[in-house]
Amino acid sequence: SHASAFRIYLRKAKAGRRIARLVDSPNLPEGEAVFSVVEDGLTD
Repeated sequence: SHASAFRIYLRKAKAGRRIARLVDSPNLPEGEAVFSVVEDGLTD
C-alpha cells in the first residue's frame, strides 16, 4: 500500500515568499518554514 507519511501544506506569503507547513508526521512536531524560490533554487 502507498500512503503519505508526511503532509505539508504550501502557501504564498508576502514579497514572493512561500510557507511550508508540516501538519501531519509520524515523528516530527507541527511547524512552519518560510522560503523563497530564486533562480539558483530555494533560499530561506
